[in-house]
Amino acid sequence: MTSTDNAGNASKPAAKDPWELPDVSGLVVGVLGGTGDQGRGLAYRLARAGQKVIIGSRAAERARAAADELGLGIEGADNAECARRSDIVIVAVPWDGHAKTLESLREELTGKLVVDCVNPLGFDKQGAYALKPEEGSAAQQAAALLPDSRVTAAFHHLSAVLLQDTSVEEIDTDVMVLGEVRADTDLVQALAGRIPGMRGVFAGRLRNAHQVESLVANLISVNRRYKAHAGLRVTDV
Repeated sequence: MTSTDNAGNASKPAAKDPWELPDVSGLVVGVLGGTGDQGRGLAYRLARAGQKVIIGSRAAERARAAADELGLGIEGADNAECARRSDIVIVAVPWDGHAKTLESLREELTGKLVVDCVNPLGFDKQGAYALKPEEGSAAQQAAALLPDSRVTAAFHHLSAVLLQDTSVEEIDTDVMVLGEVRADTDLVQALAGRIPGMRGVFAGRLRNAHQVESLVANLISVNRRYKAHAGLRVTDV
């Protein structure tokens, strides 16, 4: 809404409250790679918060078995069906299968809001270290492979152990959300906020995704040294 000043001149529209987020409770969330630790954990937490969730896997039988084990109304399907039936699709597949999986689902993911949470990492005797894809990041690779999808990036820094621990009521962490369109990042922030203790924070455009993905290597080092399940909090926002 545009307001006017005392002289009758039009003034700038009021700035939108960055914490005014949409209602996503009625959206169906698909999790590609939902049989892996991270995917299962996210599926469980979102379903526990009341979200309709579909787990996707290359093998529908494996997805259905994981869904039955988790309960909470979660369904299992092959990746293509999962993508078709979902409004928001979280990509939680292993890095080495990232490109191949997305290439195979380009049609099913057309028009979908895609949330990439994949961390390109390598491991050696010194621990975890970040890899840099040719496109710049996993999220940018996803955007290149899915030109007709709305690609965002989020959920990189979550402990799969905590996500799957049924005795843990809240996940005390912020989720850094990246993307090109505010309406899309708002939806992802709102989705993160459905999980008790969690908050979605806008963290820039996809060109900034590499350092967010890479930070997981540092968190792995923190966790190993301190026997922890570290998360992140952004202060003063």
